Amino acid sequence: MKKLILTTATLALIGGAAAAQDVVRLGTEGAYPPYNYIDDTGEVAGFERELGDELCVRAELTCEWVTNDWDSIIPNLVAGNYDVIIAGMSITAERDEVIDFTQDYYPPTASAYVASAEDVDVMGGVVSAQTATIQAGYVAESGATLLEYATPDETIAAVRSGEADAVFADYDYLAPVVEASGGELMFVGERVPLGGGVGMGIRESDAELKEAMDAAITSMKEDGSLNELLVKWFGDAVMTY
Repeated sequence: MKKLILTTATLALIGGAAAAQDVVRLGTEGAYPPYNYIDDTGEVAGFERELGDELCVRAELTCEWVTNDWDSIIPNLVAGNYDVIIAGMSITAERDEVIDFTQDYYPPTASAYVASAEDVDVMGGVVSAQTATIQAGYVAESGATLLEYATPDETIAAVRSGEADAVFADYDYLAPVVEASGGELMFVGERVPLGGGVGMGIRESDAELKEAMDAAITSMKEDGSLNELLVKWFGDAVMTY
């Protein structure tokens, strides 16, 4: 990958411009580990918590965290309930018609199927997915019967209960679930590349904020700190920049 270069002066200039906004509210789901989740103290935690906090420091922004259900996360950004979505959201052309995205902070990755038996028909059976995700859209067009659920946990529970033959989600979300299942759950079928990486969603009217976040992401890519966070939260096999 081409080396990304950003001068300290440029980053400071952009950060200073965006800092005119008193508090930047970062909206996340809090239910999609290891990207984001709520810890034992009731605080947002995970990869995106660490990442978001560091991006705000680099952009010289004062930030606070807000949680929101996934199925209304874009409408509530547009409505002004928070200023940024940082919630494991894949960059897609359909979403980009409604909001803007920063550059990706997580490289394009694969989605995968998980089931409780190896002989599941993922193309013709019943497959669960979280509502309003690219995975749900893919299942709907695949020939399988789609069962949509509001949360990722519910999609897994549907497989365990027998309501669904398989669940389709981000591989990196499913991997620790499979590992923790003790053999109850397993990957089946082929991995499917979807989306253009994960980015921060920002209102189209907030051009300065988008520029500030883009600059901060670029600086983390250039100095290697973003790769360090990716490996910390997703393991040595994760794709890096």
